[in-house]
Amino acid sequence: MVTFLYFTDTHIRGTAPKNRLDAFPETMKRKLTEIMAIANREQVDVLLHGGDVFDRPDLSPSTVGQFAQIFREAPAPIYTIAGNHDTFGHNPETVSRTMLGLLDAFGIMKLVHPGKPILIEKAGVRVQVSGQPYHYELDQRDPKLDYYPINETEADTMIHLVHSMLVEKALPDGIPHTLIDHIWGTSADVILTGHYHTGFGIKEQNGKFICNPGAVARINNHWTEVERLPKVIIGTVTKEGITLREETLTVAQKGSDVLDRAYVEKASHQEEKLHAFVQQVREQADFQTLQMSEIIRELASMQGVEDKVKQEALRRMTIVEERWERDETE
Repeated sequence: MVTFLYFTDTHIRGTAPKNRLDAFPETMKRKLTEIMAIANREQVDVLLHGGDVFDRPDLSPSTVGQFAQIFREAPAPIYTIAGNHDTFGHNPETVSRTMLGLLDAFGIMKLVHPGKPILIEKAGVRVQVSGQPYHYELDQRDPKLDYYPINETEADTMIHLVHSMLVEKALPDGIPHTLIDHIWGTSADVILTGHYHTGFGIKEQNGKFICNPGAVARINNHWTEVERLPKVIIGTVTKEGITLREETLTVAQKGSDVLDRAYVEKASHQEEKLHAFVQQVREQADFQTLQMSEIIRELASMQGVEDKVKQEALRRMTIVEERWERDETE
């Protein structure tokens, strides 16, 4: 029997988001401490993280050090993939220069890279853990490239981590996403995803599972975030089958107690004004996007452009965005 605990989107940071009423870093420490306690109680063989461990790739060493001490208390190895907030310019190739890469180098958390799955074997049960970090073309290219892992370890069960916008219902045009119903043919037995903070719980079809318990961090105050409480998933794999269940974190306060609704009303008004401005620019100019991330995404999806030209453009833009992120205050 192999037992695991899955959690995702902790968005660790040293300051509180504008819409939080509490001391966010201290709240996150309590949540992570409870997660380690649950893992210890359940005697898990491994902890799995779905990405966006940190809220930015170059978080201050002092903040990272405080949370690293909590991760070191884990009763089993922690395996993770890189989310879009964990890397510079949303480029997984930059992870070695990030704070998540540093934790990987010191063995506090271990990164699962594409094509390099981890094999967990216990009492005759072989479980492969593979991963797909966030990248430019995720949810825009053939889903088989990101959601259909290869059994490279002759495992009995395959668990696949993906930091992607996997959702139950279609999103508005222009927002890359993948529908759950489109990937039930996956080769994985269990797909564990994050990125979509609201989550959708545990879905099962014909013995296969697709899961997102929702983000551990609540960093915006959309009504769905106000209503939900952070959860983790406890999973057990035996020769007879797979059992999964969610567990709510008891230290998490109600959204109405920690999320500032006054700020969200202001943010909503600003979002409406921004949308109107973007529409005006698009009507009067040839601009397709205004944000660096959108420009990078569009470049990555361009057809008829030599790969070496595309990669050089992405490389240069990643360097620029990395400089911008370093110049920003935490």
